[in-house]
Amino acid sequence: MIYRTEHPKPQFMRENWLNLNGEWDFQLDPGASWEEQELYKDADAYAKKINVPFCPESELSGIGHTDFMNSVWYRREVELEEKQLEGRVLLHFGAVDYMAIIYVNGEKCGTHKGGYVSFAVDITDHVHAGKNTIVVNAADDTRSRLIPSGKQSEKYNSYGCLYTRTTGIWQTVWLEFVPENYIKKVKYVTDIEAGTLTIMAELVGKGTFLAETFYKGKPAGAASHISGGGTAVLTVNLQEKHLWEVRNGRLYDLVLKYDRDVVKSYFGLRSLQLEGRKFLINGKSVFQRLVLDQGFYPDGIYTAPSDAELENDIRRSLAMGFNGARLHEKIFEERFLYYCDLHGYIVWGEFPNWGLDHSYADSIYGVLPEWLEEVDRDFNHPAIVGWCPFNETWDQNYRKQFDELISTVYKATKAADPTRPCIDTSGNFHVVTDIYDLHDYEQDPAAFAEHYKELGKTNKFNFPQALEDRQSYDGKSPFFVSEYGGIGWNTKGKAWGYGNIPESPETFLKRLKGLTDVLLDNEKMFGFCYTQLTDVEQEQNGLYTYDRKPKFSPEIIREIFSRKAAIEE
Repeated sequence: MIYRTEHPKPQFMRENWLNLNGEWDFQLDPGASWEEQELYKDADAYAKKINVPFCPESELSGIGHTDFMNSVWYRREVELEEKQLEGRVLLHFGAVDYMAIIYVNGEKCGTHKGGYVSFAVDITDHVHAGKNTIVVNAADDTRSRLIPSGKQSEKYNSYGCLYTRTTGIWQTVWLEFVPENYIKKVKYVTDIEAGTLTIMAELVGKGTFLAETFYKGKPAGAASHISGGGTAVLTVNLQEKHLWEVRNGRLYDLVLKYDRDVVKSYFGLRSLQLEGRKFLINGKSVFQRLVLDQGFYPDGIYTAPSDAELENDIRRSLAMGFNGARLHEKIFEERFLYYCDLHGYIVWGEFPNWGLDHSYADSIYGVLPEWLEEVDRDFNHPAIVGWCPFNETWDQNYRKQFDELISTVYKATKAADPTRPCIDTSGNFHVVTDIYDLHDYEQDPAAFAEHYKELGKTNKFNFPQALEDRQSYDGKSPFFVSEYGGIGWNTKGKAWGYGNIPESPETFLKRLKGLTDVLLDNEKMFGFCYTQLTDVEQEQNGLYTYDRKPKFSPEIIREIFSRKAAIEE
């Protein structure tokens, strides 16, 4: 059975592509010596079969090997026709954790460092009509202080809030056949007042660049630009304004043409603005009812078993009264972001910084290149309303964070995307940030309220975890509690969660409502983020179980979270 057959880039689709998911040859390389021995060239050296795009730790991969794997190899043969080789042949990977080396027909033709971001290799000069062999080597060391690994456990077993590791290929692999003159990349900037879409394109070869927009099948405006290649900028005046809003993902369809190249895309017309303590979307104060989503699955680990399950997690969140999520310690695949765009579901793009030792200056090499790739890849998604490159930068072996690492990544983020706010490091320790946030897992609603009663008066917080000796709030920028709750619960009465486990469902719901009301009723808060959407392995403080069963009636939970907030218009 071949899983995940859908096109992996809904915002940049060509018809001429070939999905390479399915069965590949696979082999562990414990000594990381296969390249030196050239064993990867020997088809008989691969003793196992793996189901791509699932990581070898997962059940769905057919491997289920959960020990550390510092080097693994993949091999697959692909038949190509002469017609497919008339232009350029691009080999795409959704994500390979961590260092990927690509071989085609025995020749090394590309590398990529970073376990979470998509990349492509031009293999035109390495392929021919008939049978071709693709080999991928993935090297990973979860224990390395220079490799960000998110919530992957650096111990043999999962523990606390760290879970089963992901090694190698964990998103779709595909071939794309493009003309010699083609569209390499595009960025979209919209203006809701002028009703315009501005497109910045990178083009290869000469031609006329044409952009045609549609809304519900009806032409909505077009523009063209004659180019000799390189960068092109054009602006489309939209004939009708349909704003992308929270819970109303009104998307325009977009067709891009360049010479014989045709790309299908979409965009949303919306604006973001910070005004005092308010976070404005399309000029209106919108209270962000976020939930922490870690993107783990029981049978696929980092990879959803189906496209439907990606969308279903958003539906589950909406059913509980949330209007968005922190995509926590993981870069989510582009199809998930497409469904966020479609449903008007606001999200914060994060980087899996855990595992990276942020107390050293050279950690910049482990975060900045891949982080900027993420910002570039996901720039066009209207659902993304902010960036957060770091999360909880605690001291490492009594060494404080290297502040210039945090500030440099923040500044680079703002240079790469000036259209969105950036939180430098969620929770702690802030150096330079557009939004101030804290993580607070106090379980007593009365004590929780005491923490924020002076907010807006003295701008002080009445609890030691605010760590005001290391960071300070200016009282002017927007503020929210970006992690709270985490109340443990499961049907067997045993759960890992924050604080003591409630004695009954009634006690759980009372605590949940009490904590949430504190944030909704504080006119200085523009949002909250509840921990968390689903259980993940031993951490059982989700509103859904790990296999996505609701622990409580979604209607009851939705009523708690969806009540109007004091800051809302």
